[in-house]
Amino acid sequence: MELVRWEPFEGLNRIQSRINDLFDDTFGRARNYPASTAGVWVPPVDILESKDSYLIRAELPGMKKEDFNLEVKDGTLTLSGERKFEETANSVEYHRVERVAGKFSRSFYLPQTVKPDGIKASYRDGILEVHVPKAEDAKPRQITVSVN
Repeated sequence: MELVRWEPFEGLNRIQSRINDLFDDTFGRARNYPASTAGVWVPPVDILESKDSYLIRAELPGMKKEDFNLEVKDGTLTLSGERKFEETANSVEYHRVERVAGKFSRSFYLPQTVKPDGIKASYRDGILEVHVPKAEDAKPRQITVSVN
């Protein structure tokens, strides 16, 4: 038996692309500042776990570290910010605009077994990595069994 990954919005994406092409062919392509750039953008995130910590990786391509904020409050880690649309000269005509700009916010509930004071973050090549260490009592430990 083979597992097949289900993509629930795959059909909708194809329909949207066809509708966009239909409008482009009928009414012409986007010419100047594209109105479709402002919208909901949610950066994709991976969350990994090791025996000592959690690692959250967020894709934030083209952003500077001043464009986003990372905050821990009441057991919740929140990543928020804004990806701005690149302004170009008025003489430029857009033929397709697929990158979305706008504000975003992602929140993650932290387990009680982490050390919030030990959280560290680094940003390189468009990837934000947030290291969330586990508390000592949450780490697995080996228990020796004595025989009487």
